[in-house]
Amino acid sequence: MQALIELHYLPSVPFFQLAFSHEKLLIEQHEHYQKNSFRNRCYIATANGLLCLSIPLRKGKNEQQAILDVRIAHDEPWQQRHWRGIQSAYGNAPYFVYYADAIAPFFQRKYDYLFEWNWDLLQLLFRLLSLDTVIQKTTAYDTEVQSPVLDYREQFKPGKLPSMKVTYPQLFVEKHGFLPNLSILDLLFCVGPQASMYLSEN
Repeated sequence: MQALIELHYLPSVPFFQLAFSHEKLLIEQHEHYQKNSFRNRCYIATANGLLCLSIPLRKGKNEQQAILDVRIAHDEPWQQRHWRGIQSAYGNAPYFVYYADAIAPFFQRKYDYLFEWNWDLLQLLFRLLSLDTVIQKTTAYDTEVQSPVLDYREQFKPGKLPSMKVTYPQLFVEKHGFLPNLSILDLLFCVGPQASMYLSEN
């Protein structure tokens, strides 16, 4: 089966569970940007609880823009802030050192377009997770999709995710309890090469 979904920033663990359970993941590149979504934000766990990392976008009517035209704003050093937040949250995680050198360069490289940034990050994460799932961009926008494609567009939203659940060792579980639906970085840094085993649990 194939899954169709929009492109997220450092996608959540459920996003990768979806990818793991399908032969092909189709990334929608012919949609319009929508605010308050995972397209430009993700969540990580810190000593103080959840932290939202949000990519600033150039001002304008992003809601009406084609996703491929949405530009990242670089008026402030958001990349440095995001990476410092990730380092602070996961610097003591068992596998942070193992993956940090591969991920850190993305927070030093300037991208103009949100989709390009997210796409390159997604491909890196697929490699780090050793996912065999084929990943491909859509060639056109289809309002309705037919089998063997399953449409998951707009089903992954902050505060509302499909009921795919997985638990694994987290850094701050004694303080905050288990925090579900975090960025895949949480799983990677906490369990390392065992991540694929957890992703196979639906």
